[in-house]
Amino acid sequence: MEQYYHNNNLYLNLLFLFISTIFLSISAIFYKHRSQYYNHPNLPPGRPGIPYLGETLDYLSTGWTGRPEKFVTDRIRRFSSSVFKTHIIGKPTVVLAGAEGNKFLFTNENKLVVVWWPDSVNKIFPFSETTSVSEESRRLRKVLPQFMKPEALQRYVGVMDEVARRHFDSLWEDRDEVEVLPLAKKYTFWVACRVFVSLDDPAQIAELGVPFDDVAAGIFTLPYDLPGTPFRRAVRSSKFIREEYLMGIIGRRKAELAAAEMKTHQDILSYMLTATDDGGKRMSERDIADKILGLLVGGHDTAAATCTFIVKFLSEFPDVYDRVYEEQMEIARSKSAGEVLNWEDIKKMKYSWNVACEVLRLTPPVQGSFREATTDFIFNGFSIPKGWKLYWSVASTHQNEKHFPKPEKFDPSRFEGSGPDPYTFVPFGGGPKMCPGQEYARLEILVFVHNLVKRFKFETLIPDEKMIANPVAVPANGLPVRLFPHKA
Repeated sequence: MEQYYHNNNLYLNLLFLFISTIFLSISAIFYKHRSQYYNHPNLPPGRPGIPYLGETLDYLSTGWTGRPEKFVTDRIRRFSSSVFKTHIIGKPTVVLAGAEGNKFLFTNENKLVVVWWPDSVNKIFPFSETTSVSEESRRLRKVLPQFMKPEALQRYVGVMDEVARRHFDSLWEDRDEVEVLPLAKKYTFWVACRVFVSLDDPAQIAELGVPFDDVAAGIFTLPYDLPGTPFRRAVRSSKFIREEYLMGIIGRRKAELAAAEMKTHQDILSYMLTATDDGGKRMSERDIADKILGLLVGGHDTAAATCTFIVKFLSEFPDVYDRVYEEQMEIARSKSAGEVLNWEDIKKMKYSWNVACEVLRLTPPVQGSFREATTDFIFNGFSIPKGWKLYWSVASTHQNEKHFPKPEKFDPSRFEGSGPDPYTFVPFGGGPKMCPGQEYARLEILVFVHNLVKRFKFETLIPDEKMIANPVAVPANGLPVRLFPHKA
């Protein structure tokens, strides 16, 4: 009996010790979590949320439920401040909402702040053991201007038009109904493969597009490497694409360049293989594969989402569709049979681009982006500690009545003349870190619109289809539409 009580007490003591250890660990995490907020004087208003997760689930769930702007707008109202603190993606974060916050972040790039990416992005795009996504993105920006500025992209207008024609011929023609989003993704991915790596085999592009969807879906998720999670699928797909596809493409291209079978300026892959840094050193094949992967993902979902929402709004506003149709048909009538679009044609698509901009205002594919404070500083009287993350929100200006009267109304005329005030229309960001693919996206979107409206009118099959953001904003059901081909 004495032995029984001894053993029982031992078990109880061990259980108590175990529970105490867990309690103390949780308390330590909670104290550390809260100390990040309250050990600094004069921080912006806000709440840290629960330990580690903070308010991440709320941040993500507003996108899943179709109202991604609510995370920011609700807190602006709650704290009566356009600057507030939170804790998202595992980091203490200050949100700088509005044009003033946009201007501050965009004009202080590499002075007070630098671009920052969540841990999930660094793990999906590992690049190398010695550099981060932020460092590699800075290197990539030195290369991209060779291809992404308007003068360089002019030669790709015809290529994009050729891809668009083949895309619509094979996937839209002779169909009564289509689901726009997956088709738009196929188009933008085909364009990216053709422009960046000269890949033009539809079967191979379709096969490659499947793991790319997994990568895109896992970029802004919680970085839990657990079976079945979007993050694990993204990591595996990223590795698969690099090793099974891109390294092979790079090897073949390297041999073709050595044999002078291709021009060094033909696409961005050729340029990367021949370019050297200030010390005369060329990029490794692995680094090139990582950069091409990032470009293909970046040129995939966001433009596809915009093309999809353009179809939605053109269907809902027949008067807008008619003006776009007339503009595009005037260009089409000026072309001879089989002649592709050129740069001069793109310059004539002014109203069509106004429509695209209004779509980007109402349904921006990306809701915002992160920076990191490189030093302590003051903004609007609040202290921002070094190392904290900063987030700017697209919706805080795009849907602000002060900058866009009746912001819920679809009105392309907002972009006529001088257009919106500075730092208010920011679908591509701003400052030194403005999306380098802005002009590229403009071209592929306008080429899509041209080939779409000269072939079809259309109507949506799900009225008021819900939008979700995970992380890119898209129609929840892919936007099924009924097609009405124009009579010859």
